[in-house]
Amino acid sequence: MPSLIPLGLAGLALLCGGAAAQDIYSCVDARGRTITADRPIPECSDRTQRELSRNGLVKRQLGPSLTAHEQAAQDEKDRQAAEIRAREAEDKRRDRALLLRYPTRAVHDQERVAALLQIDEVIKASSKRRGELADQRKAIASELEFYAKDTSKAPASLKRRLEENEGSVAVQQKFIADQEQEKKRVNLRFDEELAKLKQLWVMVSPPANPGASTTKIGKN
Repeated sequence: MPSLIPLGLAGLALLCGGAAAQDIYSCVDARGRTITADRPIPECSDRTQRELSRNGLVKRQLGPSLTAHEQAAQDEKDRQAAEIRAREAEDKRRDRALLLRYPTRAVHDQERVAALLQIDEVIKASSKRRGELADQRKAIASELEFYAKDTSKAPASLKRRLEENEGSVAVQQKFIADQEQEKKRVNLRFDEELAKLKQLWVMVSPPANPGASTTKIGKN
């Protein structure tokens, strides 16, 4: 049970003097009374308590108990802090992986060129297909000349070939436009990586040796 004692080192020393004495909790309650006990003091749950060792030294301070609202706010604060720490750890991990993949500017530039070249090859193949469709369109147009006066008399198969051709051309045009956008995205990604890598390369590069550039002049 908590007990009331007057302020002063003598009373505290008496409580802590025994070799087998337990740690002591001490606080000043709302009425200004100093209370000590061998366990956290309920009367001081709304204020700071001191935990004292057997020799009377302060081991730690216990903060006041939080209300439900205060505890929820503290939990949210702790959650946000944990998220920040997790993001920082993930950023460091990503930076290390980036450095391992691109130890030099030349390696990064080479991979950019390879990525863009791959997209260009896809565009080249699609452009070739679009040329083939253009030739087909000319052949269809040549057949349609027989029905120039009344296109409604053109065979259904010929009309269907024309529609299919126009649809295929539209698909290829959209595909090429998408690949051009992909090239922009690739360049943007490499630009962002390069900006970050420039900072990382500086951080991992050894400091320049001032004496390394000294020119030695030999005797004739």
